Amino acid sequence: MAEGKRAPLPHDFHPQVPAFTVVSDEIVPGGELKDAQVYAEGNISPHLRWEGFPTETKSFAVTCFDPDAPTGSGFWHWVLFDIPASVTELPAGVGSGSFEGLPAGAVHARNDYGSKDFGGAAPPEGETHRYVFTVYAVDQEKLGPDADASPAAVGFNLRFHTLARAQLLGEYTAPSGS
Repeated sequence: MAEGKRAPLPHDFHPQVPAFTVVSDEIVPGGELKDAQVYAEGNISPHLRWEGFPTETKSFAVTCFDPDAPTGSGFWHWVLFDIPASVTELPAGVGSGSFEGLPAGAVHARNDYGSKDFGGAAPPEGETHRYVFTVYAVDQEKLGPDADASPAAVGFNLRFHTLARAQLLGEYTAPSGS
């Protein structure tokens, strides 16, 4: 993305909701993503832990979105929903590989890579992109879509069923060619 022309963040167009806190052992807020979260390197979903969400939360959803992708509509790297309300932490790797630690009942929808898992950062050569990891507190145990839903369909449902949101932003700069 051209310097100085940053795309808006995904929640700039959503209804205002209260915020809660999400932290990660892998992602420093505003910092560079580690190789583990890069598509061509580890391609492993990061650890996430959250707190301070509304008591009436019935489930959670987690997404990772790149608003700077050269698509005109951004790029969805991860779409996970129907996480039970009792779960407040996801271990690294839960969204990739064997899905070890994935909570029972949680659903991976397809990402923009076309797979139902976490797909790591992969901006064009020499570009810096932002990766917005969002945890949504949801007012229903089951959001409605199934694993074949598009990220847009999941986002549409989240728009109307989000009680609160927590957001963690990391960046990644793709190396320039030699």
